[in-house]
Amino acid sequence: MEAARKQFLNEFGESYGYPNAPKTIDEIRATEFKRIDGNVYLDHAGATLYSELQMEAIFKDLTTTVYGNPHSQSSSSLTSSDIVEDARHQVLKICNASPKEYKCIFTSGATSALKLIGEAFPWTNESTFMYTIENHNSVLGIREYALNKGASALAIDFEETEKIGSNKSSIKVTQYPIQKRSETRVLEKEPTGDTYNLFAFPTECNFSGARFNLDLIDMIKEDSERVLEGSQHSRGCWMVLLDAAKGCSTDPPDLSKHKADFVVISFYKLFGYPTGLGALIVRNEAAKLLKKTYFSGGTVAASIADIDFVKRREGIEESFEDGTLSFLNIASIRHGFNILNTLSMSAISRHTCSLARYTRNMLLALRHANGKEVCKIYGLHCLKAAYSGLGPIVSFNLKRPDGSWVGHREVEKLASLSGIQLRTGCFCNPGACAKYLGLSHSDLLSNIEAGHVCWDDYDILNGKPTGAVRVSFGYMSTFEDALKFMNFIASSFVLLTTNTKSLNPLRPLQSHLSHHLTSIVVYPIKSCSGFKVDSWPLSSTGLLYDREWLLKSTNGEILTQKKVPEMYYINTKINLKLGILHVESPRCKEKLSIDLKCDTFSIVEEINVHAQRYEVLGYDNNIDEWFSKAIGRPCYLLRSSCRNSNPLNRTKNMATCRDVNTKLNFVNEAQVLLVSEESVSDLNSRLDSDRFVDPMRFRPNLTVSGGGPYVEDTWSGVKIGKSHFTSLGGCNRCQMINLNYGGGEVQKSNEPLATLASYRRAKGKILFGILLRYECGNEVGEETSSWLQVGEEVHPDI
Repeated sequence: MEAARKQFLNEFGESYGYPNAPKTIDEIRATEFKRIDGNVYLDHAGATLYSELQMEAIFKDLTTTVYGNPHSQSSSSLTSSDIVEDARHQVLKICNASPKEYKCIFTSGATSALKLIGEAFPWTNESTFMYTIENHNSVLGIREYALNKGASALAIDFEETEKIGSNKSSIKVTQYPIQKRSETRVLEKEPTGDTYNLFAFPTECNFSGARFNLDLIDMIKEDSERVLEGSQHSRGCWMVLLDAAKGCSTDPPDLSKHKADFVVISFYKLFGYPTGLGALIVRNEAAKLLKKTYFSGGTVAASIADIDFVKRREGIEESFEDGTLSFLNIASIRHGFNILNTLSMSAISRHTCSLARYTRNMLLALRHANGKEVCKIYGLHCLKAAYSGLGPIVSFNLKRPDGSWVGHREVEKLASLSGIQLRTGCFCNPGACAKYLGLSHSDLLSNIEAGHVCWDDYDILNGKPTGAVRVSFGYMSTFEDALKFMNFIASSFVLLTTNTKSLNPLRPLQSHLSHHLTSIVVYPIKSCSGFKVDSWPLSSTGLLYDREWLLKSTNGEILTQKKVPEMYYINTKINLKLGILHVESPRCKEKLSIDLKCDTFSIVEEINVHAQRYEVLGYDNNIDEWFSKAIGRPCYLLRSSCRNSNPLNRTKNMATCRDVNTKLNFVNEAQVLLVSEESVSDLNSRLDSDRFVDPMRFRPNLTVSGGGPYVEDTWSGVKIGKSHFTSLGGCNRCQMINLNYGGGEVQKSNEPLATLASYRRAKGKILFGILLRYECGNEVGEETSSWLQVGEEVHPDI
C-alpha cells in the first residue's frame, strides 16, 4: 500500500488533495465520513456523499432557527425569504453568473427543471430541438414537448476535421435522421427571426465522463448555419441548454464566458444533501420567452375564482416556482456550499480527475496471462475540438482471456460482495451507451424484443454488452479507494496463468460412493419458509404444490426475501389428507388454513414471472390482510392456475428461466433444486467457523449425500427411486443466501456468496447446486402417482 501510494503521489501529487484547505484529504475522510469506513463508494456521478460535519451544521441550524412559510410577512417567514435569496446568490456564484443577467429558479430536481423548459419553451412547427447523442433521458424527454407542438427533433454527434494548412482541427457535425410527428416532414417555409430553436448538451457526459467544449454555445448561437452546413434547421434564433447536473459537481460552467440560456443543476450531486431539490439558472432574456400555462399559489398576484381572471407575478423566480418552496431544504444547501467553498471547485476538479486518470492508467495496463487486454475504456478518444477532456468518471467493460465480454452485472455483484459500490448499465444515457458500445438500431430492438429493459440482468446479449461499468470519484474520494478497486479488478478478473486446468473452479472431486436422498423440502409460497417431509408426490410441475403461491405488492412487484426478509418467518405446511395449506406467522395470532381444492377465487388475472406468463387466482380480503400483517406491508396472495401457464415467446438463451419449455410454478429457473451435503461441507471448510451454513441456507428441494464435493456438477441426469430427472446445470446464486436468520433477527453479510465467488464462478455466474427437470413422461398413470422417499438411492447419469 505505501509503495503504491508513494508512486501515485510522485505522478499525481500536485493535483491530489487539498493543500490550501484546513484539513487534508485523509483528515476529511477520517473525521467527516466515518460511516463509510471499510467500504469503497464509487458512484458519485449517481449521488455524492454528504459530510457528517455538513449534516451536523444543518441539524444545528434547523433546531435553533425558526423558519416559516416564505409566503407570509411574519418574522419567521422573512427569515426564510432571506435564506432563500442568499441561496439563489450562492447558486449563481458557483457558475459565475451575474445576478443582473441570470436568475435562479428552484425546482424539485434537475429533471423538474428540464421539464419546465420543455413545457414553457415557445415551440412552433418551424422550431427545432437539437441535442447531442450523449444526453440523459431527462433531456431527451424534452423531445416529446417539441414534437407534440409540431417542431422537429434532431440528434447530432461530432467528427473532427483538420483545417487545410493548419495543425488545428475543427468540428464537423453529424446529423441523425430528423424526427417530426406531422405528415409534412420538410418545412414549407424558412424559419423566421421569431422562430426559436433549442440546442441541449451536457457539460459532462454521465456515461463516458467526456467534458464538452463550452465554445459550442457560441458556435451554435452565432454561427449555426456554418456548423450545421446550411441545413434548413439551422435558421432562426438558437438558444442553448446546458445539463450541468453531473458536471457542476466538479467543474461548474463559467457563465460569464459562455452565455448559455438555461443551466440545470442538482444539489445532491454537488454535496449529497438535500435530495429532491434542484435549480434552473436562466438568462433574463430567455426567461421572458417561456410561456407558462399553469398558475398556483406563489405565482399569482391575484386571481378570481368564478371568472377567467388571473394576474401573474412579474418576477422571474416567483413566476415559475409553483406552490411553497422547499424552504427547509433550501436553507440546508448553504452548509453544502460552505464545504465546497472551503476546498474550492478548482481543487476538487484536480483532485477527482487525478484519481480517475490513475484508475484509467491502471486499467489499461492490465493484461491476462496470454497477453490479451483486460479492459476497454470508453471516451478515451473524444475529439479535441468538441470536448475539453475527461472528468472524474471511468466507464469500461472487462474481457476474458478468450476475448469474450464479462457481464457488467457480474462485476457489480462481485464488487458489492467486496464492499465496493459502483454503477452498471447505461446510466439513463441511451445515446452514449449505443455510441460507445457500438449498438445499432437493430441491436437495440433485438435486445428489447429479448426482454431487456433498464436495471435488469441482461448484461450480454448476442455476444455484445448491453451496458458498462462506471466508477466515479467525489471530493472525499481517496487514493485508497482507487487502489482497493484496482486490487478487486485484478484479483477477480485477471487470469495470471494459462494453466486453466488447475484453476477450473467447477472441477469436482470424483468419487464412486453411493448417493442417497437425505431431505425433501416443499416451499408452497415463493420465498416463504418450507417444510420437510419423509415422502412427497411429484407432479408435472415438480414437487406437488411447490411454489404454487406467491405474494405480490400493491404496485405489482413480486415479493421475495431479498426485499422482504420478513417472508422467512411465514411458516407453511400442507396436509395432503385434509387438502389444507396451513400458514402461520409470529406477527399473526391466528393461523391460516387455505383449502387446496377450493375453486371460488375473487380474482383472475395474468402476470409475468421469470419469462413465464401465468394465469393466477386471487383470494378474498381476509387472506390478503393476514399476509399483509405478516410481512408488514400491503400485499396479495396469488395462486398459479397451472393448467393455463404458458411460456412467453422467447428463445431458451434469452429467457431468465432456462427451463422455458416445461410447465412451471413460480420458480426462478427450474422445477427442482438439488444440493449435496458434501458440497456444503467443502464450502464450510473454506468459511470461518462463525459463518458455517447448513444446506437449508440454499433453499433446496432435495438434499443428497455420498460422493465427493461438487460431483453433482457432472451429472446429466439422475434417477431417484423410479423417478427420472434431467439436469439443467448449476444454480446461479444471489445475495439471498447471505441472509442469516439466526437468533430471530435478520443478519446480512457477504458470506457465503463471497467465498463461493472465489472458486465457483463460471461464465459470469456463481454456481452452487444443480437444477433438475422432472421427466413425468417416463411415468405411467396419473401425474401424481410417483413419490419421492427420503433414504432412496440416487443414481446419477454421468
